[in-house]
Amino acid sequence: MPEKPAQRLESLKPERPFFIGVDSDGCVFDTMEIKQKECFIPNIIQHFNLQGVCKYLRESAEFVNLYSSWRGANRFPAIIKTFDFLRERPEVKRRGVAVPRLNALRKWVEEETKLGNPALQAKVESENDAELKQVLQWSLAVNLAIKEMVKGIGPFPYVREGLEMACARADMIVVSQTPSEALEREWKEHNLDGYVRVIAGQEYGTKAEHLQYAASGKYKAGRVLMIGDALGDLQAAEANDILFYPINPGLEEQSWQRFYEEALDKFFEGSYHGPYEEKFVEDFKSLLPSVPPWQRG
Repeated sequence: MPEKPAQRLESLKPERPFFIGVDSDGCVFDTMEIKQKECFIPNIIQHFNLQGVCKYLRESAEFVNLYSSWRGANRFPAIIKTFDFLRERPEVKRRGVAVPRLNALRKWVEEETKLGNPALQAKVESENDAELKQVLQWSLAVNLAIKEMVKGIGPFPYVREGLEMACARADMIVVSQTPSEALEREWKEHNLDGYVRVIAGQEYGTKAEHLQYAASGKYKAGRVLMIGDALGDLQAAEANDILFYPINPGLEEQSWQRFYEEALDKFFEGSYHGPYEEKFVEDFKSLLPSVPPWQRG
């Protein structure tokens, strides 16, 4: 039998004294904006018949996926949150456009940990639920749009230098909720795949599970770090009681330069934990609000 994704992470044995997990979209690659604005959102409008409120759908989807505390969330919980915001907007109510409640998807998201197309496909085949079938068609269309649209977008400045320096002393994996096929294509396209031992996408489970399977109990305390640009990355680090280095949205180049020139050395020296890390995390959280601009006074 082929090795299951989670088993591939669990079977990893330390080759170096440190471990680093790194997110991909919006963290290593400047792909968040193009994927959301050109691939995800147009397909939401088309597949869920929201042309009549497309302006407000765009605002809701961009807030959730790019500019809020939900940034970087898996696509399925993210579309639920997007529709929840959209449904409550007075402008949408006045236009009489029905925004799906996605109750079947909510139930599936609560029960399933591997929130990817393969698991959703299996659910659709077993139950033939019309709503889940619609969501799957949307998700597959998004993947096709990304494959056709997202090309030639390299890593942020200082990413390559940082990863090259890090891999000399740290085992590294990609920790992402993007489909693995897209991750592997992007990392190989830019010759970054050689720096990591595994490219773990949504099929491997949650980000917290990625870190648990790959690193838990395998490295000394203070020698495991997660790098990410979303609160979900921070929460995955906290769930595993490991260190976190933020790539601040809108300040990605400066964040990677600081990692390469300063923070990585502190991590290897054992002086990263404490006030140094806490200041970064505090600044990072302030950039990702939970209240959308149209609800603020």
